[in-house]
Amino acid sequence: MTLQKQIISQESKREKSNTKVGSEDPSSDRGASFPIVAIGASAGGLGAFESFFSGMPADRDPGMAFVLVQHLAPDHKSILVELIKRCTPMQVFEVSDGMEVQPNCAYIIPPNRNMAYSNGSLHLLELVAPRGLRLPIDFFFRSLAQDLHERAIGIVLSGAGNDGAAGVRVIKAEGGMVMAQSSESTTFNSMPHNAIATGLVDFVLAPADMPAQLIKYVTHAFGGQAISKMHQSEKKNENILEKVCVLLRAQTGHDFSNYKENTIIRRIERRMAIQQIERVKDYLRYLQQNQDEVEALFRDLLIGVTNFFRDPEAFEALEALAVPRIFKNKPQGALIRVWVPGCSTGEEAYSIAMLLKECSDALGTNAQVQIFATDIDSLAIDTARAGVYPASIAGDISPARLRRFFSLEPDGGAWRINKSIRDMLVFSTQDLIRDPPFSKLDLISCRNLLIYMGGTLQKKLIPLFHYALKPDGFLFLGTSESVGEYADLFDCVDAKSKIYHRKEGLPRSPGPGIDRYFPPNANNETVLGMWRKVPVEPKLPLREITERTLLQQYDPVGALVDKQGDILYLYGRSGLYLEPAPGEPGMNALKMAREGLKGKLALALHQAASQRATVRHPGLRVKTNGEFTLTNLTIQPVPMQSLEGGSGPQLYLILLEKAQTRSLENTGAPSKALSMDPASAPLPGDADSITALRQELEAKDEYLQSTLEEMQTTNEELNSSNEEMQSINEELQSTNEELETSKEELQSVNEELSTVNAELQKKVEELTRINNDMNNLLAGTEIGTIFVDLKLCILRFTPTATQVINLIPTDVGRPLSHIVSNLEDYDSLIEDVNAVLENLVPREVEARTLEGKWFLLRIRPYRTLENVIEGAVLTFTDITENRTMREALMESESANRLAAVLRDVQDAITVQDMEGRILAWNPAAERIFGWSEAEALNMNICEMLPGNQYETTLLKIRECAQATILQPQSIQRLSKSNRIVEILLTATPLIDKSGRVYAIVTIEREGHERT
Repeated sequence: MTLQKQIISQESKREKSNTKVGSEDPSSDRGASFPIVAIGASAGGLGAFESFFSGMPADRDPGMAFVLVQHLAPDHKSILVELIKRCTPMQVFEVSDGMEVQPNCAYIIPPNRNMAYSNGSLHLLELVAPRGLRLPIDFFFRSLAQDLHERAIGIVLSGAGNDGAAGVRVIKAEGGMVMAQSSESTTFNSMPHNAIATGLVDFVLAPADMPAQLIKYVTHAFGGQAISKMHQSEKKNENILEKVCVLLRAQTGHDFSNYKENTIIRRIERRMAIQQIERVKDYLRYLQQNQDEVEALFRDLLIGVTNFFRDPEAFEALEALAVPRIFKNKPQGALIRVWVPGCSTGEEAYSIAMLLKECSDALGTNAQVQIFATDIDSLAIDTARAGVYPASIAGDISPARLRRFFSLEPDGGAWRINKSIRDMLVFSTQDLIRDPPFSKLDLISCRNLLIYMGGTLQKKLIPLFHYALKPDGFLFLGTSESVGEYADLFDCVDAKSKIYHRKEGLPRSPGPGIDRYFPPNANNETVLGMWRKVPVEPKLPLREITERTLLQQYDPVGALVDKQGDILYLYGRSGLYLEPAPGEPGMNALKMAREGLKGKLALALHQAASQRATVRHPGLRVKTNGEFTLTNLTIQPVPMQSLEGGSGPQLYLILLEKAQTRSLENTGAPSKALSMDPASAPLPGDADSITALRQELEAKDEYLQSTLEEMQTTNEELNSSNEEMQSINEELQSTNEELETSKEELQSVNEELSTVNAELQKKVEELTRINNDMNNLLAGTEIGTIFVDLKLCILRFTPTATQVINLIPTDVGRPLSHIVSNLEDYDSLIEDVNAVLENLVPREVEARTLEGKWFLLRIRPYRTLENVIEGAVLTFTDITENRTMREALMESESANRLAAVLRDVQDAITVQDMEGRILAWNPAAERIFGWSEAEALNMNICEMLPGNQYETTLLKIRECAQATILQPQSIQRLSKSNRIVEILLTATPLIDKSGRVYAIVTIEREGHERT
């Protein structure tokens, strides 16, 4: 058996444990000891998820696990995990098969998978249902509730369709809690609306408000010890449960005192947790003061889990072992009576109706089926009467039965039971404990109701069922139920499926309260005598003897027909009056009637049906084998009360008997009953008149016969046309079903696409934000950037790049080689980019623009996250200032080195501009000429020359300005003390970047002084 089938069949297996509901500490379950919150969503659910987790308090652990079941596109990789991680500090996982659930973590269903919870782990299953019929939320809700019971919490968020509504019922039936998103906060309201429509949702909130209420509920319900243990002594001392049952009975009229105590305790604990009430005494006081809470507790106690063909193996056994025996030996038109107590919303009753309908059609019987489906819950009965169920039932019903017994509602969100099945059922409210049962039943189906009742009540109901069944009736119980100590009243047909067959006889002793259901004239002694099976002397069959004698004496021919003349039952030798009709074989009296009878029979049947009176035709001349037989025809409506059950189509009895000649001759007055042929009796007058009248009557009969034959021909043509129309209608219905299926699939695809679109929208917003950040980053760094592909076509660029390359917005897509650059003396840009793409080694180049700015060009390969080269990135960093500072630093370093040289040499070294102003003066010059550095820097070289050498010295300076390097020459200089100093001078020009001489450096070595 596959895991999916095992999980689906768990429901029936768990019913056995339900016989001890509430008797164990929840923590003793094999599943998680902490609550698990299942959150279901579809279209529009992404925003709801984010709001929910953003509203979760960040300063504490929630103490529960969260499982997200989202309708996802099966062929699209989901990014839901990444999106949820941004909203919560909890660990977020995409579920893998067999993953163990831990508290304070979030788990997300992967695409194209169903998911179930079992024994503390999540299990993934392949999707088998087609799109439109996949209900992963219902599937997971059901498995979670069956495993965790009251620790299962369900939340239904935004989405289209009704997925989750059926799962809500299971969670509430197991004692869990349910929330739904408020309509004003949803993007798609269908899923929350359908969940709320069940009447079982505890809180309707916006997603952001759910975490606070959820934590309050969990803290109250599961914080510390269980409430039942905390208040055990209080319950015993003050009979709290008895008082609660009294309040329930006073307001609702229903007595729950015989229900299992643990079931009631669990429901009270749940209501206390929802109302945030700590003490049982306080809750009792709250019940006394609040009638709405009494009604809410009553509704919680009534919650039942049901679905179509629940426990399929049991229904298969019922179909094979019991249903055919119910129809066996039943006469045509017999009435089959079935009772389904505790039917809840009707799924079980409709399931049995479908089985009976299928068996009836297969056997070709026209038995009438009447199913009485009852329940204490009037709201559930209203749902059952409507016969409209959510689309999720497609998971419980085979496609063939769905097509045959249901029709899809126009909106595609629900299935409606067909009229042929609906007419078989009668729904009514009934208190099984207080109200009388139905009787003469062929089948009682009471599944999964006894498990919620105490032993005393069960002992009352089993004998009651035995009394209500026919001698050959069947009892169908839940897989965890049995007849207990009353095994002597029933034969076990199938022990596993709990199908029992009623034994003859009555209970060995009257059960409490059962005697009131026996006939009022049966006193205790009579009943006890019946139980003892006292033999009764057989009586002579006087009635049978009388009837047989009369029939042998008069020998009539009888036919029981319906309004159309179709024969349902024949009695006697009918060949004298009826013969097989030509064409397709059939059993219609109007077509089979012999000559002389056909016209009168059709008219008489029509008048008997319209007037509802007995019609007689005496003295008809019926032709058989060339001879005429005088026949009396009588058609009598069959009284409805004579039919079994008192209901069914109107039937008519046709009686044909030979007429006595004497009776015809003595017919002087018409019968009190309606006579259709007064001319059949002899009339006074001469023989000629009688002959003429008879000829006229025969002519009219022939004309009438011709008219009837034409009418029959027309009727046959109309029937043929009707059959063709029915065939066309079936084809149209089949086409409509295909279109409805396509619509469901399209709706499912639309929901999946909506989810994908929401994820992609988030991704687009994220990429837009990242793109904005990147653009601002690049603009803030003022780095020119150009992206090119493998063909060196421009993909994008930043504004700063236009200072280096002459780019405009329309250049995107053009080859880089087509664009003119502003770089000076750098023509190898294209070759360098190709080299980087070829060897994947980055390259750096310093280049100057025509405006004189310097840029550092870096060329790097463009790598994707998958490490694939898809182009190159060119960046241009403005290094003009850096270059200037570097050159200045180099000049400063050169100057420092020169200063060190000037300081240490023994020759006088000076620097003077082209006007003769002294720019530098070393210590040796101060020693030789006497002027200090400070004094010399404020002097002109002319002041240090003898007057007669002034012009000569200036000429030599001009020669130096022409970049002519002077050879060492002897010249004279004046010292500070007006001494003439003979020196050997060497002059060198200083040239800037433009080649212009801007200063002269002189090296002067002292020769001798002249006074």
